[in-house]
Amino acid sequence: MEIPGFGLVTVDADFGDYVSSPLAVPVFGDALCQFVVAGYDDDDARVDFETAINAFLGLDESALKSASVPVFQYYLDVKAEVGGDEDFVSIAGPDDVWSHVRPGGEVSVQREDAHGDRQVYVSVECQCAWEPEHGLQIVFRHGCSVSKVGPFDSHLTNVSAFDRADLADVVYHRFG
Repeated sequence: MEIPGFGLVTVDADFGDYVSSPLAVPVFGDALCQFVVAGYDDDDARVDFETAINAFLGLDESALKSASVPVFQYYLDVKAEVGGDEDFVSIAGPDDVWSHVRPGGEVSVQREDAHGDRQVYVSVECQCAWEPEHGLQIVFRHGCSVSKVGPFDSHLTNVSAFDRADLADVVYHRFG
């Protein structure tokens, strides 16, 4: 099978999703990531997936700039929960946060479920120095812009994560 933007993809035997070969992802400094595309075969608008994939692969590192403050807020919330642990990483501010984040190597592309907005999202699970257990999830609506950050919870929007319509345009919502 071939998906525009990826070329040939294989089928994951366990889940039936399509998996790409590792690709350089410019938004993460050309880190190699494998893409997993869920729901592509059953979707009536496959072009939405292709558009999101191409948009995401066209982003450079500056696309993360808009999420620096929300990601830093996530860091501060975790720091407040952990307390005064002397081994806890120190991050000076939003401009420094990205030096403590590494993409996890797998990028998910899927459409929000029937209870959500039905848009296609690109979701990246990252490792971050301040939260090794839950990491950092960065979600890009239409593959174009960061629309959600926080601990990895597999939700594509804060609306679906917290079941609250008023969070439609909120990039980071405090957990707990």
